[in-house]
Amino acid sequence: MDLTDIRTRIDRIDDELLERFVDRMEIATEVARSKKETGKAVFDPARERDKLAAVAAQAPERFRDQAVSLFSLLMSMNKAEQLRVLHGSNPSDAAGAVRRELDAPRAAFPRSARIACQGVEGAYSQIAACRLFRLPTITYCNTFEDVFRAVRDGACDYGVVPIENSTAGSVNAVYDLLAAYSCSIVKSLRQKIDHQLLAKPGSSLDDIREVYSHEQAVAQCSGFLAELGAHVNVFDNTAMAAEFVASSDRRDVAALSSRDCAKLYGLDVLASDVQDSDSNYTRFVVIAPQLEIYPGAMRTSLMLTLPHEPGALYRVLERLYALDVNMVKLESRPIVGRDFEFTFYFDLECAADERLIGLLNALDDVCEHLRYFGSYTEVL
Repeated sequence: MDLTDIRTRIDRIDDELLERFVDRMEIATEVARSKKETGKAVFDPARERDKLAAVAAQAPERFRDQAVSLFSLLMSMNKAEQLRVLHGSNPSDAAGAVRRELDAPRAAFPRSARIACQGVEGAYSQIAACRLFRLPTITYCNTFEDVFRAVRDGACDYGVVPIENSTAGSVNAVYDLLAAYSCSIVKSLRQKIDHQLLAKPGSSLDDIREVYSHEQAVAQCSGFLAELGAHVNVFDNTAMAAEFVASSDRRDVAALSSRDCAKLYGLDVLASDVQDSDSNYTRFVVIAPQLEIYPGAMRTSLMLTLPHEPGALYRVLERLYALDVNMVKLESRPIVGRDFEFTFYFDLECAADERLIGLLNALDDVCEHLRYFGSYTEVL
């Protein structure tokens, strides 16, 4: 049999497979209606185990693993379709919120607003805010939590906070605050971060005995600091560290901060671009007191609390794969008061459209709790 004949056979089999696949997915509607009437859950772990065991037993040994994977994916697609049907007239809370936003689309992202940032003038959050908004009116806060409070209480329209760095990793405090406060992410910015060692005019590098900066900046410049050999003091903010050094009468102290802070506080740059990596970026997010989805939103953030049992995370990942949703970040954080149990944060490439609504509905049976943080664009 030549290649043309073989391909003809494959095409015929594929046509049959597609027809049977459509039949199987359409039956999901009947299954969903039956489960709705009887109150049964969409996910039936005992039946799923039995089904996969039967597939493994029937498949030839050399194809056993592939057959189990195929049927596992088929069942995941089927469950997602059941949930879509079940939620058709009664969407989940998150899906319903997205539907309301899509039905009443917002205009372009605002050019000016009242913005809360942690730190003082010259902080990287302030620099990010001025890139995200054309004319921001900035209120400075002492802590990240103060930023969230200002947004929640209406003192500011939005907050700008760092959420992760390409070198030092996630800003865990911000993730914890996202979980604690009912704020949504409405935009993000990826900003290159270059740290400078700043000191009083007339100081030299050999004079420096102590360095002040935020813990993230310290982590991003660990190699330089180890070589410098100075004692490191963690400060609440890089710009606040520069302000502190400027107000000190000592010439043996320095701050890791932005170049803008050198001009703002009258400091000399003793060493430039001292971060360990030339590709040092921080993601900043804009938080709002309620859900706001603007045109062009292509990134979605979620928080899921999963059952403490084998395969819980796998079922979520399988559902994402079944719905053709790409995951760009997965972060875990411990749940306070529940030993060795975790909440998971997902960043997904998923536009705010019908597919997102389907995804939010389809995650109901694979998690204990879902929190939708929003869909937004990311500025590069």
